[in-house]
Amino acid sequence: MEENICSALKNLHLGKPAVNGENEKDQDEASEAPWDPHIGVNDENADRGNWASKTDYLLSMIGYAVGLGNVWRFPYLAYKNGGGAFLIPYIIMLTFAGLPLFFLECSFGQFASLGPVSLWKSVPILQGVGITMVLVSAIVSIYYNCIIGYSIYYLFASFQNPLPWTDCYDWSNEKCSKQNKDLCRKPAAGGGFEVVNATWLEEHNESCAQENIIPSASLQSPSEQYWDIVALRRSSGLDETGEVVWHLALCLLLAWIIVGVAMFKGIKSSGKVVYFTATFPYAVLLILLIRGVTLDGARQGIEYYIGTQSDISKLHDAEVWKDAATQIFFSLSTAWGGLMALSSYNKFHNNCYWDAIIVCTTNCATSIFAGFAIFSILGHIAYVSNKPVSEVAQSGFGLAFIAYPEALSQLPVSPLWAVLFFFMLITLGLDSMFAFIETIKTTLQDEFPQLRSKGIHVTIALCTMCFLLGLPCVTRAGIYWVNFIDHFCAGWAVLIAAVLELIGISYLYGGNRFIKDIEMMIGKKQRPFWWFWKACWFVLSPGLLLAVLIWSLVTFTSPSYGTVQYPTWGVAMGWCMIAFILVWIPIVAVVKIVKAEGNLCQHQTAEPNNSIQRLEQETLDTNGYYWVKKT
Repeated sequence: MEENICSALKNLHLGKPAVNGENEKDQDEASEAPWDPHIGVNDENADRGNWASKTDYLLSMIGYAVGLGNVWRFPYLAYKNGGGAFLIPYIIMLTFAGLPLFFLECSFGQFASLGPVSLWKSVPILQGVGITMVLVSAIVSIYYNCIIGYSIYYLFASFQNPLPWTDCYDWSNEKCSKQNKDLCRKPAAGGGFEVVNATWLEEHNESCAQENIIPSASLQSPSEQYWDIVALRRSSGLDETGEVVWHLALCLLLAWIIVGVAMFKGIKSSGKVVYFTATFPYAVLLILLIRGVTLDGARQGIEYYIGTQSDISKLHDAEVWKDAATQIFFSLSTAWGGLMALSSYNKFHNNCYWDAIIVCTTNCATSIFAGFAIFSILGHIAYVSNKPVSEVAQSGFGLAFIAYPEALSQLPVSPLWAVLFFFMLITLGLDSMFAFIETIKTTLQDEFPQLRSKGIHVTIALCTMCFLLGLPCVTRAGIYWVNFIDHFCAGWAVLIAAVLELIGISYLYGGNRFIKDIEMMIGKKQRPFWWFWKACWFVLSPGLLLAVLIWSLVTFTSPSYGTVQYPTWGVAMGWCMIAFILVWIPIVAVVKIVKAEGNLCQHQTAEPNNSIQRLEQETLDTNGYYWVKKT
């Protein structure tokens, strides 16, 4: 008897109910839920709505995938790992890990028409994976908008001429210097000390006592001190939280207001905002590139990035391959839940295969293109300051808020270039924020259908709560918290979720069954077409991600910000955060197994309720396409 039931459950394409009648219950709740005013009259999905157009969806996906990391992390990784040679492992990892997982998530979300938690009813014991994905998106959104807040502050500061970080002004201390040369702490006539450089000493025919020399190694540029002293008001470490930095708190509030307004009508409004936010960065990068290549030293910077300075021998270093896999994986935002959430609003017969190809290719090309714009100007600052490019090249916060602003301050009409650059950072970040909030919102509305008619209230509540949770990130120790969350949250938890996702769909749900689901949406394909995808989903992608996960654990080092090490209690808190994100996977699996009736096979094989409902209404034509029956 159990074998017959299990066999029937494996053929749920016939529209049979899932375990415990769970789908009928969900359908009843959905039908009784109040109507969502944001659903269009022409939407195919009357319960959840659809994208207003294919362009809305593609721009939203490109905006989500192309983020800050494409501009401030990839160029530095390429330079650090052999220049042009780094593109070889990068493209290999894109082909065998990034793209297959991206295609899988887009297909899964579109087929189920459900968010990243509800769609795991297809493999109930792994529904905790969906919770992990949503938690990662929620936690990342808290600190990610703080980075947008930093960019907003710098945008406002850029409307000054000269730029406030151009020189060592009143806010700086004695270690501030525009030139990388030793300084002298000279006794002043009225008492105290004044700091002078070597040129002053030579002009006045004076010398400096050894104990009064300030070595160049301890000096800081004006842009570095502006970032630490003025913008962040940075404390000495995580132990010294300090007060809220109110100018950053107000910028954070403005960032959340922008996100809330853009998400006011869900995908119907954010899908229009991305027409600007997803395209504006390309215009700015092109302008910066054109300006950069006309500067002295630009060629030197580009050669270090991807030209004659490329080092093919770097390919023998395992660290290079790990960096390539990590960058492509996190750049595409796979296993964060956002791809599933955004794709769930597609029409059923949308060609998600070509969507995945377009978005992944655009993401990869953007990273490479951004590197030329960044390193052409870094090459110029290296030329002007008579330093090697290696001394000015940085990544992350160091590039976005120290090195690049310093380079822009040396250009004619510097405020214009600074305004364009920081406005670009804001738009890059906002696109990702739209997806983070939509992921959380979609999950809540799918799990609690009565919230679908209260989309505006849900958006306001989410933005308000995330703003309050983000206030510790705008204290004097805020940058330590931002760096801390980034180090622990978006790392191993996402890799583990991705591996389980591949195993769950390929082995538990069934790879061949999943391929049939995809063909139901995009049409029949010849068998050889699927050989590559099956090889990736079953073996290559999970194998590569497992290797990256193990390598990351083996090479783990305690986080730090610059020279500041995190305290032991901070590292312990980081591990607790990872545990909190991952613990839902075993908890939900145990609960599903205990509560569900029947054998383990029944517990594993259930169908997303919207998919069953759709399958009951569709038929297969002679060309291999499924069409909705008209009643």
